[in-house]
Amino acid sequence: MKNFLSQRVVNLKPSGIRKFFDIVSEMKDAISLGVGEPDFDTPWFIRDEGIYSLEKGKTFYTSNAGLKDLREEISNYINRTQGVTYCPDNEIVVTVGGSEAIDIGLRAVIDAGDEVIIPQPSYVSYEPCSILAGAKPVIINLQAQNEFRLQPQELLNAITDKTKVLILPYPNNPTGAIMEREDLEKIAQIVKEKEILVMSDEIYSELTYKEKHVSIASLDGMKERTILINGFSKAYAMTGWRLGYACGPAEIISQMTKIHQFAIMCAPTTSQYAAVQALKKGDEEVAKMRQSYNQRRRYLMESFKDMGLECFEPYGAFYVFPCIKEFNMTSEEFATKLLMEEKVAVVPGTAFGDCGEGYLRISYAYSLDNLKIALSRIKSFVERLRLNK
Repeated sequence: MKNFLSQRVVNLKPSGIRKFFDIVSEMKDAISLGVGEPDFDTPWFIRDEGIYSLEKGKTFYTSNAGLKDLREEISNYINRTQGVTYCPDNEIVVTVGGSEAIDIGLRAVIDAGDEVIIPQPSYVSYEPCSILAGAKPVIINLQAQNEFRLQPQELLNAITDKTKVLILPYPNNPTGAIMEREDLEKIAQIVKEKEILVMSDEIYSELTYKEKHVSIASLDGMKERTILINGFSKAYAMTGWRLGYACGPAEIISQMTKIHQFAIMCAPTTSQYAAVQALKKGDEEVAKMRQSYNQRRRYLMESFKDMGLECFEPYGAFYVFPCIKEFNMTSEEFATKLLMEEKVAVVPGTAFGDCGEGYLRISYAYSLDNLKIALSRIKSFVERLRLNK
């Protein structure tokens, strides 16, 4: 029989995140610290608006770009948090999560043979979405000694005459790394000199613990060179609502909207109505969740220090990225053994790029009670490995 499959798709590796959680879902008394999903319920006033929209029969398609009210609130939000003004009419598109925004953003700007620079470790979708768009991914292996921040020389070394896009994944999943203003200014200078486009994934922008997040789009001359990606999943505990957005130059957003129109039509209407209220009234709830995450973050860092496990201090998102190189095991072996012996699921660092070898991603988007139990189990596991060395 003729092979009807696309080799481009067949050659893609499946996500390395889900494997352990298919196992843990059937394992009694297991604790998962792997999925990047807030343990908070979506704040009630947001849910209530979604319910109200259903009761009023607001179940129709919205415009392809999204509800005008929502695009206006997104514009207001970006302006008050970053001082950047986006026109709701032609510089914003509402998408099915931030992941769709990444996909259609790359497809809107990539021609066959273009190169996309991807700093890793980073979110699992960047590389496959680049390949599916017809680009060649160019990987920069970030270094722990630099706190996993992108260095100017690393970027310069990766740029060629075929480079079109730099993906900027900060605050970072899986490391929790951030880029501060002075870091971004150095990167922005190179971007302008080399005339490349930045896709800035800022889905964790509300979850920073050292200082307020700075978007590269807010720097001089960068708004017109940046596709800003964000959404509602992480900050507002709205993962299942599947709602994100992209802001950028009108000529790029119009092409993204065209792809979105043909592939999706529009983002979920109920979610869009709820998101309007999230942006209008959600700041206080976001601050409470951020405070709780910060408490958990500090607890994990103290726990790793207590067990002698090396881990640089993350200041963003809700992940830590401890180093397990001392045990002379691959990340996959360590994570598998930990799951089988202690019933704790974490993600091997290699799920986020080859340079993640020797690290684990541990999410603290879980209750403090569960974290305490899990960290106690990890401590026992680590002590046992050291005794057996």
